[in-house]
Amino acid sequence: MRFAVGTSGEIILFEEPVLDHLSAHRQTRFWHREAGGLLFARIEDKTIRVVEATGPRPTDRRSRFGYAADRAAEQAEIDARHPLGLHYVGDWHSHPERWPTPSGRDVETMASRVLESRHELGGILFAIIGTAPLPDGLTVVVHDGKAWHRLGLDATGIDVSG
Repeated sequence: MRFAVGTSGEIILFEEPVLDHLSAHRQTRFWHREAGGLLFARIEDKTIRVVEATGPRPTDRRSRFGYAADRAAEQAEIDARHPLGLHYVGDWHSHPERWPTPSGRDVETMASRVLESRHELGGILFAIIGTAPLPDGLTVVVHDGKAWHRLGLDATGIDVSG
């Protein structure tokens, strides 16, 4: 699944295993708790290829309408993957709504993550998985430290780069 990043010419490509991981954590039943984790990518010119999604972890705090990550475990994931050429590019979490939108708390978290992270990106990626099947149930945004911007699925929605 591909998303265009405004007029930058950049493309964010979600690999199938990542989409499968996110989809597996859809809150389709009333007893399902929110889940979340980190997104890791290989960056090749203007293509950000999201190849891994982590979480949820046993040490995360989760409820039907809330998710708080174990930040120490997240940092350990970042530290372990960086030497392998995988870059932390953002977060993902679930919402118990069909077509998810960022909550006020999500927007605050996004802004703080951009400011706290050491990176060379123009912003941090956030994926929110709702209860609807993909692609409708996936909202992808980039936060640049000042505001969040919803990304649209590109015209094909698939990787045509080979």
